[in-house]
Amino acid sequence: MTGEPKMNAIRLIAAAAAAASAALVLALAPSSALAASAEKGRAAFVNKGCWQCHGFAGQGGAGLKLAPDPMPLEAMAAFVRNTKGRMPPYSESVLSSDDLADIHAYLASIPKGPVYKSISILNP
Repeated sequence: MTGEPKMNAIRLIAAAAAAASAALVLALAPSSALAASAEKGRAAFVNKGCWQCHGFAGQGGAGLKLAPDPMPLEAMAAFVRNTKGRMPPYSESVLSSDDLADIHAYLASIPKGPVYKSISILNP
């Protein structure tokens, strides 16, 4: 393997290793996820500026839709810590694991909207 295919393989392996290490850290310290607070998560979501791209209710905008039904906490943590896309990565010093667990709890607490068929004005 030479050139670009080799670099792509190296990047893929590095990303997988980073995601695995983030998942391992969370697996070894599950107390954050168990003690997560949706109320604290809402405050962290606002204070850390998540709402600017994801909307106040995680409904999406410039950033992806996060709620209802957010991705599993382990996957979210791996993404937030290691993203290489438009969203910058957030290190532990910027967004603690406890804050991240609270944000996840907040997103999980947001109820699903009504089914469009149940809204009379949308179904003449």
